[in-house]
Amino acid sequence: MIWFDFGGVLSPPIPALFQQYQQKTGLAPAQLQQAMRDVAAQMALPMLAPVENAVISEAEWGRRLENALRMRHPEIDLSRARLREFGAQWFAGVSPNRTMLQAVRQLKAAGYQVGILTNNVLEWEPHWRAMLQLDSVVELVVDSCKEGCRKPDARFFAIAAQRAAVQPADCLLIDDVQENIEAAASLGWHTLWFQDNAQTLLELENITRVALREHMELAAI
Repeated sequence: MIWFDFGGVLSPPIPALFQQYQQKTGLAPAQLQQAMRDVAAQMALPMLAPVENAVISEAEWGRRLENALRMRHPEIDLSRARLREFGAQWFAGVSPNRTMLQAVRQLKAAGYQVGILTNNVLEWEPHWRAMLQLDSVVELVVDSCKEGCRKPDARFFAIAAQRAAVQPADCLLIDDVQENIEAAASLGWHTLWFQDNAQTLLELENITRVALREHMELAAI
């Protein structure tokens, strides 16, 4: 079972997404990320865990982000930001990583089971799944907001293997976050640390013996 991360693998890089959001709203990535950390710290949780584990709703998270931003930056202009409907604004106009989407399809056609293992937000699901158009391709989507735990928690990886009815040694995780890679590897998973498309396709070809790079230019069009 080959598991693809969503954010940063099937989507554009996370820093690029923050830059796009700044263009939409005027909010600098450093300001927004600090607000996310402030909200999470109030709950003694990692930065995005309040919404990725569905501890609070998107709307409540957005309200707390507004408060955190105003606390640190009293004169901040939030008039363009729809923080209580964050996902709709965040994903608007965002294109997927088409090269990696093509790799998912090629691996499925070659007989591999493919899935998505993502830390994500309940209210964002319609937006990111519509962007990927992989519902008819992937066997499973295991999403933190529906499980109450997230990468790099061991329980999340155990849930994924159980859902797929495979052993950890039969799982390969492709993820851009090294902490997640290390956690999966410690549990007996095979791992591939995503750094860019070319490196990932080369490593995937070596692992699977499926020719993937020949489709890279076409997928990027």
